[in-house]
Amino acid sequence: MSMTLLLAALGVFCAGALAALLLGRSDAAAKTASCLIGAAGSAIALAAGVSAVLGDVSRLNAAVLFPFASCELLLDRLSGLFVALIAALALVGFIYGLAYFDEYEGKTARAGFFMNGFVASMLLVIVADNVFWFLVAFELMSLTSYFLVIIEENESSIRGGWLYFVIAHVGFALIMASFLFMSNLSGGSFSFSDFRAQDFGPVWSSACFLLAFFGFGAKAGIIPLHSWLPKAHPEAPSNVSALMSGGMIKIGVFGILKVGLDLLQGSGTQMWWGIPALVIGAVSAVLGVAYALGEHDVKRLLAYHSVENIGIILLGVGATLLAAGLGNQDVATLALMAALFHSLNHAMFKGELFLGAGAVLFATGTRDMRRLGGLIRRLPRTGVCFLVGALAISAIPPLNGFASEWYIYQALFNAATLGDRVVMALAALAACALAITGALAVACFVKAYGMTFLSKERTAATAGAREVPAPMVLAQGLLALACVALGLGAPLVAPVLTEVAASVLEPAAPVVTAAGAALVNEATGAVMSTPVIALVLVIVAGIVLAFRRSRSLGAIRRTEPWACGYAPDADMPVVPRSFAADVAFFVGPLYTLRDRCTDLCWSVAGVFSRLTAVAAAVEPVPDRVLVDAPHAGVTWLAALSSKLEGGDYGRYIVYIVCALAVFLALAVTLV
Repeated sequence: MSMTLLLAALGVFCAGALAALLLGRSDAAAKTASCLIGAAGSAIALAAGVSAVLGDVSRLNAAVLFPFASCELLLDRLSGLFVALIAALALVGFIYGLAYFDEYEGKTARAGFFMNGFVASMLLVIVADNVFWFLVAFELMSLTSYFLVIIEENESSIRGGWLYFVIAHVGFALIMASFLFMSNLSGGSFSFSDFRAQDFGPVWSSACFLLAFFGFGAKAGIIPLHSWLPKAHPEAPSNVSALMSGGMIKIGVFGILKVGLDLLQGSGTQMWWGIPALVIGAVSAVLGVAYALGEHDVKRLLAYHSVENIGIILLGVGATLLAAGLGNQDVATLALMAALFHSLNHAMFKGELFLGAGAVLFATGTRDMRRLGGLIRRLPRTGVCFLVGALAISAIPPLNGFASEWYIYQALFNAATLGDRVVMALAALAACALAITGALAVACFVKAYGMTFLSKERTAATAGAREVPAPMVLAQGLLALACVALGLGAPLVAPVLTEVAASVLEPAAPVVTAAGAALVNEATGAVMSTPVIALVLVIVAGIVLAFRRSRSLGAIRRTEPWACGYAPDADMPVVPRSFAADVAFFVGPLYTLRDRCTDLCWSVAGVFSRLTAVAAAVEPVPDRVLVDAPHAGVTWLAALSSKLEGGDYGRYIVYIVCALAVFLALAVTLV
């Protein structure tokens, strides 16, 4: 049933893309048709993903003309989770687009076509169980998202899109090399099923893992392969940015898990595979949030937080690989569950934040926090939804970000007790990095929310702002509700995700929900009840409010805040730059490192540009030799014949006399 639903969803997305093209002459018709059809396809795909997560695992094998390109699709619990994650984001993204795509006059059909293709290609990447179709879908995903990034067709979008295009294909080359190594060692097979049954040995399996790790890491945006992310995400439409940040970069995480824990299962997980995941995860988490603090463009700030949260997810992935390599399946299952839970949660709150940033841009025409302020009064619904997302990404209880980060902490603490000194040191340092990341994230979103929504209006950019249309508010509200539901429902969600994790680590050992709950709550000591935390917070807040009310029975006197003896003026309020000045001072060398990494990525892009120039110079050479030269000769003969055949009867008589003279000379010679 789940596979049937997924195939139906893919067909609906194709219909949505086709409808956008056929109705391209009318922006309104193309927008409405592509978004409504895309939303229907997303709902069907969401049902397929949830069905697979709950145990409806299905496989499709269909022979095609070429044996190496056999159509093999697998929708298991792991792929079902990522299908559901992307489909949920796509659903709200299409709803949001019913109003937001009005900003792209003349480009709505293009946006609808590529967005439907983008979602379909991501789903196909996740379920492909064959090298050929995986790479084809992966390339299609990169191309469709590239055209969405450059949809504005201005200088910044084209530069950002080009950097994304180059780094995406560097990652693609590494992934392809990993798969081709596995194929060669499996007797030339392109089927993932044959990879799972093959023992590649520790050396070759490690080489394949590292190639895949950095290849998929480029798509995920890990440091130092992250430079495309803050360049490309802000340029795409905001609902596409939500899909890219919340969904597409998770395919990088999915690919690392698929190779390390699924395709190489016949070779056994090597403990040291977790070391680069932990180290790069910690670095990406801390540097991502540090870079975000220095940003004033709200979408660039959110893009850097994608780097941060990918780092947090990699901490869980690294703990999984370490524990699995040491043979402790309980800790490995807990760590993988935590990584999957944070992947799901990040999709919800980051999707909400990008949609909120798009609403601010839609209402004010700017993303610069230095020109914003006081929007909570003009965009109250957007302000409330954005606040929920900001609290969730800052890991404030009882929302979903807190729940998954709690489990990641527990996974790291339990990994530190496995007895290996290296693992103990790495797990402790990773936990410290996670704590630093959490503190900086709170500071960053106090800045982002405070300067955008709560502070005084600083410029005229917000003067005419009005609440965004209903579809945009509805999409934000759905994701904000999901953040609350996943947080309060963590005791119910975590056992289900534990089953998903166990199905990856121990495919032959079925796990029931009760066993999953016991594993989370007892075997590792990771006990946590977000409903109880929420109840305690409500009681404490009620006590504080009651106390304040009892102390405020007298008349309240309101005065202007003291300004250190100076008359307050417009330059005194805190602005985004001054808010982050102290942190920016301390992490200044890291900003320099970031700029150098960006320059390095542009150097790589420059190499591709030069290769393109060389190809452009070389490509016409065969045409000039094989086509242009004969064409020129034929053209010359044609021109000559046209001159000979000028229509002058006197000239024709001369031709006849000359011909007769030649024939007479030939006759005399032959005689």
